[in-house]
Amino acid sequence: MDKAKVLAVCNGICKNTLMETLNIEYIDVGEDFLTARMPVTSRVHQPDGVLHGGASVALAESVGSAASHIFLDGEKFFVRGLEIAANHVKSIKEGFVYAKASFIHKGRTTQLWEIKITNEQGDLISNCKLTTIALPRK
Repeated sequence: MDKAKVLAVCNGICKNTLMETLNIEYIDVGEDFLTARMPVTSRVHQPDGVLHGGASVALAESVGSAASHIFLDGEKFFVRGLEIAANHVKSIKEGFVYAKASFIHKGRTTQLWEIKITNEQGDLISNCKLTTIALPRK
């Protein structure tokens, strides 16, 4: 796996999407994980000045779906999210959050991902679980 190439492709397909709007950037990839980061600014705050849970979920689904695309043959399959669940355990007002998607289950049709969202110090902000489906391209 050419890490730089994979990250360039992931970041390149984000133009004019929600990922670009939220300034999500894919920063690391390995044999069984993908990591992205998102800045925490007023653009992703809820009214009381902390990270909006919906922005965290958008980050989690973005990194999990991108990971499915990478680790399943994206030329043969397209990936869709089926279900996402999130537990928000700590708030954050500024800095970056990092989302690391790792497989729990890698089936031929469905995949189950754990996405841990942490702050710059490694503290858990949200723990998410995403189910994706890989459907054949026609």
